[in-house]
Amino acid sequence: MKPRILIVDDEERMASVVAMALGRAGYECETCNGGAAALAALAERSADVVVTDWKMPQMDGIDLLRQLHVRQPGLPVILLTAHGSVPSAVAAMREGAFDYVTKPFDNDELRAVVARALDMTRLERENRYLRQEVASRYAPEAMVAESPRSKELLMLLRRVAPSRSTVLIQGESGTGKELVARLLHYWSERVGQPFVAVNCKAFAEGVLESELFGHERGAFTGAITARTGCFERASSGTLFLDEIGETSPDFQAKLLRVLQDGEVLRVGATQSRSVDVRLVAATNRVLREEIAAGRFREDLFFRLNVIPIHLAPLRERREDILPLAHHFLDRHTAEAGRRLHLAPEAEQVLLAHAWPGNVRELENAIERAVVLARSDAITPEDLLLEQGLVAPATSTDGTLQESLDRAAAARIRAALEAAQGQRGEAARVLGIERTTLYRMMKRLGL
Repeated sequence: MKPRILIVDDEERMASVVAMALGRAGYECETCNGGAAALAALAERSADVVVTDWKMPQMDGIDLLRQLHVRQPGLPVILLTAHGSVPSAVAAMREGAFDYVTKPFDNDELRAVVARALDMTRLERENRYLRQEVASRYAPEAMVAESPRSKELLMLLRRVAPSRSTVLIQGESGTGKELVARLLHYWSERVGQPFVAVNCKAFAEGVLESELFGHERGAFTGAITARTGCFERASSGTLFLDEIGETSPDFQAKLLRVLQDGEVLRVGATQSRSVDVRLVAATNRVLREEIAAGRFREDLFFRLNVIPIHLAPLRERREDILPLAHHFLDRHTAEAGRRLHLAPEAEQVLLAHAWPGNVRELENAIERAVVLARSDAITPEDLLLEQGLVAPATSTDGTLQESLDRAAAARIRAALEAAQGQRGEAARVLGIERTTLYRMMKRLGL
């Protein structure tokens, strides 16, 4: 939709000139012959920006600005004035004007000011959405913690989050290690600063060093420009190193030096750079066993293990299974545009399952069921957690999770084939939103 600009001027000719200049930039423009008319127009239909003349009878631009800020505080207002001066500009800014333009105005200048105002409102909307999204995911009341162990974990995180201490999170795959790291960041004073997550297992050793510490131009073949590393990008914030147990002893020695000195040395550089980063590391390995086997440095372990956090597997906190399932169901049905509930027999299957993939496996099962459910009630067959239900649809090779994903992929492929590749039609047949289909196709590699 075109951005909508409300133009307010008691001189009809001037309002038309402004509307013509902005209309040529692709904006939808409406003119009003005074402040009262503008307020009435906004009551009927909102605008993205208001451009108003400063001097008008009955209600001038400043008076209109004050009333608009009471009714719509986030609406940017641009003032047009024939008396552009420092005092008038200061007065306008004190009253909350976004900017002012002097008459006679330059068309390009006016368009540029309006474009900046629109950018500001867009960024504010995005920031407001992101704040709401973060709060919904990481606010204490939004966390699912019914079991005693989960409640104890949340209390521990609240105590630990404000500190600068390094945290080591250990637990099986799928237990939510990155979520815990993000909670530590969100509940700390660093929440307004970057949160940078790195999966150490995803990079070769030489690439990992460059990724974390950065490199200078010409440090190696292909380094045509200098690049900041994750430590520098996470400055004043939190750096999360997942799969820390997969790194080599040589890299561990370099990481230990950074933790000891608080400085990073870019690859190819001769001078270190100071960094202020709160480090959170995670692993699904038992690091004491790795130390005994000579695969992990004991001195680095003690540097990381200042505050140890162990995440219990889902099978050891079964009180969380159904609350988590309903939490994921609410999220994925909202995204898919469906209204579904778990049948009692499906809940029993969830409670009886061993959950080798932990919370990640549970969310995948619920997401899959939202796609596969044939009625408003999700049944055990929709969850595809019993091996016997999976075998007819796919091979029995690989893990249970891989078998379940293959079953979901087969169902999606069949829908796409029936729809002759039309994803919108395939999504309709599957009973899900197109965005949900795209996300599942991406995850399943379709």
